[in-house]
Amino acid sequence: MPATKRRAVVIGAGPNGLAAAIVFAQAGWQVEVFEAEPQPGGGARTLPLTLPGFLHDFGSAVHPMALASPFFSTLPLRDHGLEWIQPSAPLAHPLDDGTAVMLERDLPQAEASLGEDGKQWRRLFGPFAQRWTEFAPEVLRPVSLFPRHPLLLARLGLLGFPSATSIAHIWFRNPRTKALFAGLAAHSILSLEEPLSSAFGIMLGATAHAVGWPIPRSGAQSITNALCGYLATLGGQVHLSARVENLASLGKFDVALCDVTPRQLLRIAGDRLSASYKRRLERYRYGPGVFKVDYALSGPIPWKAAECRRSATVHIGGTLEEIVLSEDAMRHGRHAERPFVLLAQPTLFDPTRAPAGRHIAWAYCHLPNGSQFDMLPRIEAQIERFAPGFRDCILERRAFPPAALEAMDANLIGGDIGGGLMSLRQFLFRPTLRQYATSAPGIYLCSSSTPPGGGVHGMCGYNAARLALRHR
Repeated sequence: MPATKRRAVVIGAGPNGLAAAIVFAQAGWQVEVFEAEPQPGGGARTLPLTLPGFLHDFGSAVHPMALASPFFSTLPLRDHGLEWIQPSAPLAHPLDDGTAVMLERDLPQAEASLGEDGKQWRRLFGPFAQRWTEFAPEVLRPVSLFPRHPLLLARLGLLGFPSATSIAHIWFRNPRTKALFAGLAAHSILSLEEPLSSAFGIMLGATAHAVGWPIPRSGAQSITNALCGYLATLGGQVHLSARVENLASLGKFDVALCDVTPRQLLRIAGDRLSASYKRRLERYRYGPGVFKVDYALSGPIPWKAAECRRSATVHIGGTLEEIVLSEDAMRHGRHAERPFVLLAQPTLFDPTRAPAGRHIAWAYCHLPNGSQFDMLPRIEAQIERFAPGFRDCILERRAFPPAALEAMDANLIGGDIGGGLMSLRQFLFRPTLRQYATSAPGIYLCSSSTPPGGGVHGMCGYNAARLALRHR
C-alpha cells in the first residue's frame, strides 16, 4: 500500500498528540486527530473561566519548554500566529523581608545578582544552558546507552540524581539562593529530599538562561492553534467533541497514537493488549495533584517587592526550609499549612488577555492525588503574605480542585498534571519497559506518561511517532 494511503489516527489533541500527528503528516500519511473536548489543546487551552473579557490558561501558562523544544523549534509556528513575549526576568521569588530574589536570564547578570553564590550558580547551570541545543535533544528522549554527549549527560546524572536539598546545601551558602533553587526543584512535584528532585531544578534553571521563561501572546491556545494550523497545511484533520471510547470505533487504521495515560489506554484498547502488558499498566502510579485558581483582578498584584513585576512567574514559598515542608506534606498525604504556590501574571506583559486596566492571575499548589481538601484559603494567605491587599483586587475567582481539573481533561488523573509519578522507576521505565510501544502491533502511547514526561514540548509525541514510523 502506498505511504500516502496509510492511515494514522491520533487520540487527543494536546501538544503531544498534535506533535505525533505532524510527524506522520510530514511523512505523507493520512492523519486524523480525535479530541474529546470541543476545543483542542488539552492542558494548552485558553478559556473565559471567570468574567467576560478575561482569558485564562486552563493548564500551563509559562512555556520555557515549548520555546526550547527541539521539535517545535523546527516548525513554522510563527507563520501560524505564535508570538513569544519575554518578560525582563524569567522568575521572581519574594521573601518576608520585602525583597525578592530574581532569576535573571543573562547568565553573567545572574552571577552578579546572586552575590557570594553567583560563581557557583554559573558553574551549576552554565554548562547546560550554554550547550542547550546539544543538551536538549539528549534529555528529552528516552535514556540511551549511546548518548551523543556522554560527558554532559554524566554531569547531569551526578548533579540531578541527588535530592534538591542536598544540592542546595552543597552548592550555595546564602539562604536567598537556596530558596531560589528550591522553588525551581519544586516543579518536580516530589519531596525535595527525594532523588531526582534536583534534576528538575537544574533543567528549569538551564532553560531560564538558555531561552528564558516566555509566555505566548493571547495565551497557551496560541501554541495549540499554531500546531493545528501547520497540521492542516499538511492535510491533517482534527475532529473536536469526538471522544473515543474504543479504538474499534475509528475503523481501519495502520497506526494509532494515543495521547492518553495508562488508565485511558486500558479502557479504549484493553481488548487488544496482552494480559501481562495490561497488568503492568494497572500498576502504573499517578503523582500528586494540584489545586488551581484563576483570578480576574481589578489591577496588578500589589507585591511588597516591586521587582516581582519584572516577571510573569512568581514562586511563593519563602525559604528553602518552608518549601521542603510544603512538598514533604504533599508527598505524604497531608495538606501544607503554607503551600508552595506557583503564580503567573501574564497581563503585566500581554494586555490582550483582559479588559483595559484589568489583570488576570493563575496560581496552583500541590496536594495529594484526588484530594477534596479546599486549599483556596491557604493559597490566598500565601499570596497575601507577600502582596498585602491582594484579596481587595479580586473581581472574580474560579477554583479547580483535582476532580474539576480531571473533568475538563481526562488525562489529569486525580489532578496529576505530570502524567504519572516521577519516581526513579517510572523515570527509567515510563510507563513500562516498552515505553511508547504497546503489546499490540500498531498501537503506541505518546502522552506525558512516556519519556520525557510532563511539559508543553511535544517530545513525547515526536519520539513515539518516530518510533512508530521506524517500525513501519
